[in-house]
Amino acid sequence: MTPATETTPPRLPLIDHHVHGVVTADLDRAAFELLLTESPLASPPGTTMFDSQLGIAVRRRCAPVLDLEPGVSAERYLERRAELGTREVSRRLLRGAAVARWLIDTGFQASELTTIGEFADLSQNPVAEIVRLEGVAEQVLRSGTSAEQFADAFGAALERASADAVGYKSIVAYRYGFDFDPARPAAAEVAAAAGRVLADFDADPAARLTDPVVLRHLIWTAIDTGRPVQFHVGFGDTDVRLHRSDPSLLHDFLLATAPIGTPVMLLHCYPYHRTAGHLAHVFPHVYMDVGAVLNHVGARSAAVLAETLELTPLHKALYSSDAFGLPELHYLGATGFAADIAKVTGAFVADGAWSAADAERAAYLIGTANAARVYRLAADV
Repeated sequence: MTPATETTPPRLPLIDHHVHGVVTADLDRAAFELLLTESPLASPPGTTMFDSQLGIAVRRRCAPVLDLEPGVSAERYLERRAELGTREVSRRLLRGAAVARWLIDTGFQASELTTIGEFADLSQNPVAEIVRLEGVAEQVLRSGTSAEQFADAFGAALERASADAVGYKSIVAYRYGFDFDPARPAAAEVAAAAGRVLADFDADPAARLTDPVVLRHLIWTAIDTGRPVQFHVGFGDTDVRLHRSDPSLLHDFLLATAPIGTPVMLLHCYPYHRTAGHLAHVFPHVYMDVGAVLNHVGARSAAVLAETLELTPLHKALYSSDAFGLPELHYLGATGFAADIAKVTGAFVADGAWSAADAERAAYLIGTANAARVYRLAADV
């Protein structure tokens, strides 16, 4: 396999199993730079997020797609972006990513991003939806349901929301942490907790769902469907307490869910990617990726990917970009992964540890086949 160059799309028919839409509005420099970081806060005066691994990658690797020389200045890059317009930039970068299928989490800032249909039109590739559990639950809790009715109302709403979806996503790492009681909550516990949440929502209409009992109920409801359930792990914005998003805290929950067999998908995982690899190694229903972090670590991405392959079985690792907002992230994620997997496995081959056939199979499993199998996707990629 030949590593992707700055102007050559990846040759793998990638399935991006966790990704978001792209912005539809034009962006000024400040808005663009905020999307280059997980921080919700602007950079200090006199600094720029272009001075980061990701910022350098944008200027170097995305520039040719916009008819610029690699490594142009941030000013010229943003000027060219404005000349082309948001839609044309998105069209070029999404199609340049050459991803065969996208599984899109629609549960975050959906009003600012492309719809499923708009994204499919821009990318010219099939898409499917990942439903965010907390978003559905908050809609139900604000719809006038009673505490006693909540469990049944949520189950019905989740079934409606996921009619065409292929999986679910939980952000319990943001809302509480992984140190929750792993047991399935009893009906009386759920009703009592829903009552507390409804009281909180009445007192503060902007309140978010953070009650650990209700969050556990959402997760267990999704587990019972048999569809894959994704969990944000580790690296994220300031809402995440990193020490409480260590996936080792899920050990007892994974023991409890193992007999059911529903796939548990650990997303991003950095700096706990080796821990996630261990969990994927010892639990048959656990899978992992390194998602968004490969873009953020930039020139070190191949090293991080290599670390994930130390313990993770090849049939348990998946590709995702977790790209959000900027189509640059979708493009860099796909082309970067294709180059990184070729570099990492190529080194194994050069050292005599793997054969060329082993390297090809690993790339296909991680980039395509594992997602197709776990999410039960049609074999048309």
